[in-house]
Amino acid sequence: MRGQNIAAAAGTGALLLAATSVGAEVVFKPTELEAPFIEQFQDQISQSRWTVSRATKQTPVGDETFSYVGTWAVEEPEVYPGIKGDTGLVLKSKAAHHAISTLFPEPIDPKDKPLVVQYEVKLQKGLDCGGAYIKLLTEQPDEGLRAGEEYTDKTPFTIMFGPDKCGSTNKVHFIFRHRNPLTGEWEEKHLNSPPQPKITKTTALYTLIVNPDQTFEILINDESARKGSLLTDFTPSVNPPAEIDDPEDFKPESWVDIAEIDDVEATKPDDWDEDAPLMIVDETAQKPADWLENEPEYIADPEAEKPEEWDDEEDGDWVPPLVPNPKCEEASGCGPWTAPKIRNPAYKGKWTIPRIPNPDYRGPWAPRRIPNPQHYEDLHPSDFTPIGGVGIELWTMTDDILFDNLYIGHDADQAKKFAEETYHVKKPLEKESEGSAEDYDDEPEGLVDRLRLKLYEFLHLAGVNPVSALKAMPEVAAALAAAAFTLLAVLGSLLGLFSAAKQPTVVKKTTVKAAAVAPGPVTDSKIEEIETEETPVAVAGGEKDEAPVKKRTTRSSKD
Repeated sequence: MRGQNIAAAAGTGALLLAATSVGAEVVFKPTELEAPFIEQFQDQISQSRWTVSRATKQTPVGDETFSYVGTWAVEEPEVYPGIKGDTGLVLKSKAAHHAISTLFPEPIDPKDKPLVVQYEVKLQKGLDCGGAYIKLLTEQPDEGLRAGEEYTDKTPFTIMFGPDKCGSTNKVHFIFRHRNPLTGEWEEKHLNSPPQPKITKTTALYTLIVNPDQTFEILINDESARKGSLLTDFTPSVNPPAEIDDPEDFKPESWVDIAEIDDVEATKPDDWDEDAPLMIVDETAQKPADWLENEPEYIADPEAEKPEEWDDEEDGDWVPPLVPNPKCEEASGCGPWTAPKIRNPAYKGKWTIPRIPNPDYRGPWAPRRIPNPQHYEDLHPSDFTPIGGVGIELWTMTDDILFDNLYIGHDADQAKKFAEETYHVKKPLEKESEGSAEDYDDEPEGLVDRLRLKLYEFLHLAGVNPVSALKAMPEVAAALAAAAFTLLAVLGSLLGLFSAAKQPTVVKKTTVKAAAVAPGPVTDSKIEEIETEETPVAVAGGEKDEAPVKKRTTRSSKD
């Protein structure tokens, strides 16, 4: 990878998208903004400062090895084009691993300065399962930065930022790596409650601003989507707690944490009737004077007529439908009167032993707190490690994801001005094109594609956390287990057939010779002689043995 100075990076490598009309078209020109890093992807990859990775990666589950075979291209968008000649970096391969990176001429040191990261993403075919985030790679002067053709998912990064969607995951990542000053180990800090990305086929703008006062802000399409603090809004927390539970402190066996106990001295009162019903008849109730006891609640509809097509012989006697009795509507009620029921004042239900305060109760037990030996206090986590480059390392089920207008610097106002020259110029043009262009089908076309997408989603989640994958998509895990069981069953059946084919089958030929029977009752002494011939049957392809084997057996004639 060839080095370039900042002037070249901000000049020939950067562009200004200006609303300059040529006929009905809008064209772009090089930008005049200068920043630590600006990229708008105008040069073909082979002629640019970007290098495609040729490395391999190993999955955390199953130890499978994959190569970064996904292809990249620099081209104009095919869906909802905006500015003529505005090219971007496009991820071209579906269901493949992609990695591409570039190194800065000089590391960017964010210490005591704001850090601003901004770029555009255009999901030309939506986003089924995959990411569209970028990584700011950590400068490692002693170990060497594994970028270029050696760039993988294991290459250390300082910040990871951008959208990701697959299965239950649908968020804008903001992850930064922080070094424990006591142990020297690196730990990833993940933003709590991250915002959701904009999954559209028009360009979306993602901006991250981290300030020296430890505050941050995420903007999507130049609108604030999340604010917070590096010290309080990340998991695990930057600073460990000052105190922890004593791991060697255990609850004493004599400790009582049961607040109430049964009153062993309590007895059921003599007047407690467990059989008393909950509801009883109201003996004080009286039938209303206007109650029509001889009138039915429903009567035959006097206006109903037997249908002309009704056949009494085939359909039976016609019976008119019933309707509410109009006389009952004017009175308190109709039909036999019964007294209403009321709650039984003597009802007490089943008697149970009452509970009383436990005199030995000491309250909930908790281990004593001791100073945390791993405690430290870093009040300036925004002093990130120097950034040596930027990389895009993704696996996705969707192709034609376009990246453009990447800005990394220290001036939020400059980033906003850059967005006004780029994003805010192309956005209305894309919206106009979107209103007249035919939409793409986001959904998988057939059953096989849908099943394959489900499988890829499960594998994507399992690669991050197998337990979460099982909880989020149990039906896929069950299907994979069933498929494996079926395969083993088929193999077992085939092995059984092969074993059975090697053994000859014996066919018995039986002839019965009846003994002479004298007149009179049959006795046990009268028997039949049975002559049995066993003839082995040759296996397919073998020779049949013609010599029969004779055996003599007897059985009682009673049988």
